Amino acid sequence: MLSRVASHIYWLGRYLERAENYARFIDVNFNLMQDLPMDLKEQWGPLVAATGDLDIYQKKYIGFERHQVMFFLTFDMDNPNSMLNAVKNARENARIIRENLSKETWEKANELYYMMQTGLDKKVWKKEDPRQFYEQVKNQILLLYGLADATVARTEGWYFRQLGQLLERADKTSRILDVKYHILLPSIYEVGSPMDFLHWMALLKSVTGFNTYRRLYGNIDPSGVVEFMVLNKYFPRSIYYCIKEAERCLHCISGGNTDGFKNSVEKSIGEMRSRLEYSEVDDIISAGLHEYLDTVQLKINHISDLIDINYFRIKENNITQSQSQA
Repeated sequence: MLSRVASHIYWLGRYLERAENYARFIDVNFNLMQDLPMDLKEQWGPLVAATGDLDIYQKKYIGFERHQVMFFLTFDMDNPNSMLNAVKNARENARIIRENLSKETWEKANELYYMMQTGLDKKVWKKEDPRQFYEQVKNQILLLYGLADATVARTEGWYFRQLGQLLERADKTSRILDVKYHILLPSIYEVGSPMDFLHWMALLKSVTGFNTYRRLYGNIDPSGVVEFMVLNKYFPRSIYYCIKEAERCLHCISGGNTDGFKNSVEKSIGEMRSRLEYSEVDDIISAGLHEYLDTVQLKINHISDLIDINYFRIKENNITQSQSQA
């Protein structure tokens, strides 16, 4: 596969997952606000912090009013990670490699883009209840995933898209957990209160893991939620599961086995998977959850850089090598 094509497929996976996560976070946060006591101010600031774009937001807006945050995360073209920009970039990547996609996949990606444009025209962020729009966007992206799962051959292209999706998912899981742990509660005195329970429940719902968590762990407990979202071996949105599957994708792309590594990115992701596999939740919390998750995000960024170096710049590297030998 051409490195250019591989790059577009990889970023198609990342951008779709980014848009789906944003739709999920906003929808869940809106539902949470309905359950808050009347005297407690809505908390939309943590949602911006979860995306890592707080600095961009604060340069443009004052305060964290609901309609401002929803517009910034959904439609603001000045926000490079807004849902509209993510969907636009996903569609552009799909357009460039259209011959490598099924007809149905391209059509649904196109429909998703125009769905976002319709939402912009209708100013859904100003509506009293915009949840239907975010539910439609989320379902459209899940439909795209389903089409890919049912129709795409398991060749290099499939694994590059999966790789992008899994790394993006691991990053967003770490961010939403980090923000809840440090910012979301009004004060430390709320820990263990019904308010605390509501927030942990919303956190689990943001990753569609509430029912699965209750079946596996029973009562909602902070350390249980952390273990579930970071270390669980079976939940498809846990950080460990995403990194393990991303490592498998890399081995399938390189044709290597799981006993070693063929390049720097396989080595790096193998080290990260191993640390997650042998970590315990008590060790993570005692060492500092924020510090641990911050390290996870840096490692994911490093792995993404190594993917770019090993696979997407390979042609450029080979040309440079040939010129130096000449």
